[in-house]
Amino acid sequence: MDSSEHPSASNLPLDRLVAHALSELEKLRYSRRSLRRYRTVWEHLVRFAREENLSDEYSEHLAARFVDAHRLQNGEHFKVNEEWRRHIPFLVTVLGDFARNGRVEHTRIDTSKLQVPAAMQKSLSEYEQYARDRRHLRASTLHGRMRAIVVFLDELGSRNVTSLDQLQPADVAAFVVSRGRMCPRSMSRTVSDVRCFLRFLLLRGILRQDLSPVLPTVRVARDATIPSVWEPELVERLLKAVERSSPRGKRDYAILLLASRLGLRLGDIRALTLDDLKWDTGAIEITQSKTGAPLCLPITEEVGQALIDYLKSGRPRSAHREVFLRAQPPFTPFADDGRFYSIVKYWRELAGIHFRGKQHAGLHSLRHTLATQLLREQTPIHVISEILGHATTASTMIYAKADVESLRAAALDTEEPRHGE
Repeated sequence: MDSSEHPSASNLPLDRLVAHALSELEKLRYSRRSLRRYRTVWEHLVRFAREENLSDEYSEHLAARFVDAHRLQNGEHFKVNEEWRRHIPFLVTVLGDFARNGRVEHTRIDTSKLQVPAAMQKSLSEYEQYARDRRHLRASTLHGRMRAIVVFLDELGSRNVTSLDQLQPADVAAFVVSRGRMCPRSMSRTVSDVRCFLRFLLLRGILRQDLSPVLPTVRVARDATIPSVWEPELVERLLKAVERSSPRGKRDYAILLLASRLGLRLGDIRALTLDDLKWDTGAIEITQSKTGAPLCLPITEEVGQALIDYLKSGRPRSAHREVFLRAQPPFTPFADDGRFYSIVKYWRELAGIHFRGKQHAGLHSLRHTLATQLLREQTPIHVISEILGHATTASTMIYAKADVESLRAAALDTEEPRHGE
């Protein structure tokens, strides 16, 4: 929606502002479930403003009061009928953006609905081939990079830029502005992807000038975010909730153990093959999908029993060499972009696990939890790096944010091997 359609959105009464915003979401074809979530939060905001005798117009003060009033208190958990509170901070921000700009920006974009101008499709295809053959990007990485380019080209089309040789600095700048609500890390990734594409166009002579300098440098500190970790007792509750008499339960239990006990990355679990299980030496030997470096981890008794139980009594008969297969016919391996999030979510909800605040709760968070637990046990940093398959200890240091005091002790321990030399 063009902002000119709502020149005075910020001055509308709150209930009318909400009605206009919901109408915009419907035009953008948001799902019924999403619409219900937005409507619930915004209607509570209107009711809150009336009950507190606050302004009948949207304001940052009103938004802050509303968010603060519904924040989880220490020891509190969301009740079944109050799950909408979980989404308050983000959805109130969306309404604030609509009040200022008269439009709603998609945070998750369905690329199947995007349209790349016909004159740009050949260059897009050539860049994809270039990224695959010359830059040697993995399939999952390439998918994410191309997604950003498709979003960029779709927006150019909406600005009536029909061919890439028409591209101007103002068009590039406008795209960056339209992504303004992205978090720094996502913005940095998007800007980097578009910059590489623009340089490719210059290399091929499609652009006459280098437009990549128009893009800003988005700096994201290596340790800018705190890894999401579980309390140890919650991990144990999750594992105990897995019903291991079914093929699915046997599979999921083994997957969860590989992440929480050995710290394997999602991609490495997904790609794990029967040949990677070295039963004679009691080890898992893989080439890491992220770094390409070899990694050898011991098959502990707990992990070994879970794997054997799944392989003997849960895994379907198949010619596929991947260890983990889908539980429903045709029993194929998981796709390269499979996240396993539904596996964690299913057993977490069955276990009745709730977190005190917002955090990641997928398979990768179990890897984070293992690293943090090792720090608490004063495991030397270089040992944790080896377990996690990090190329350097610098990557491991981010877990210090979850347990600073343990890091101080562990950092001292890294000197011990040197004393023995």
